[in-house]
Amino acid sequence: MDPDMVQQVIDAASRVVASGAISANGHGNVSLRVPGEDEMYFTGGPSLRGHQPEAVARVGLDGTLREGRLPPIQAAVVAMHTAMYADQPAVGCVIHTHSPFATSFAVARRPIGCWIEALAMFGLPDGVPVAGYGPRGSDQAVANIRAAVVPGVPAVLLANHGVLVFHRTPELAVLVGGVVEEAAQAAVNSIGFGGPVEIPPEMRAAALQRAMAFEQEGTAEVGRR
Repeated sequence: MDPDMVQQVIDAASRVVASGAISANGHGNVSLRVPGEDEMYFTGGPSLRGHQPEAVARVGLDGTLREGRLPPIQAAVVAMHTAMYADQPAVGCVIHTHSPFATSFAVARRPIGCWIEALAMFGLPDGVPVAGYGPRGSDQAVANIRAAVVPGVPAVLLANHGVLVFHRTPELAVLVGGVVEEAAQAAVNSIGFGGPVEIPPEMRAAALQRAMAFEQEGTAEVGRR
């Protein structure tokens, strides 16, 4: 196995844990596509907390284990990772968690709306859709995920299960996972005040444009306007 790829997977798992968008037991999995190859490196451990390098597996994008070992509970969800890589060539990282607030929406089978500006800024101006339920790792579950994914939207809720995020890099995937969890938490916390209110559609585009303008302007410095 490539030690550098293994370390990248471990680093991504650590960033997920540090983000707080994860369940108390740390259950979840992270995969990274190997550039130019038909394979990925995948976390085979039971938890992302303190995930060890020896528990990382090398898996073909056809789902075949090429190196390492995969316990059944982890092997069952490999197909939803490989499906994202097959359907979206630009995706370089897939993350699955049971982050508490977002999973609350998943078990209620309710989509997350665009309640916070960050969703509009990071590719989710219409919120996060819900994939219909299918038994863990089944062909039906994967088909439901594929059917629910919206082109250009880097996340989907898994009914009665959890959250799946996917992006070009681990950094972006972790960021999106955190934003989705933040939006779900804000919605739950707002219920006592009448519930969440979505940003008007025309203002969602404005939020993204504003963020892009700041990005193009670059880092602020003293004396610079």
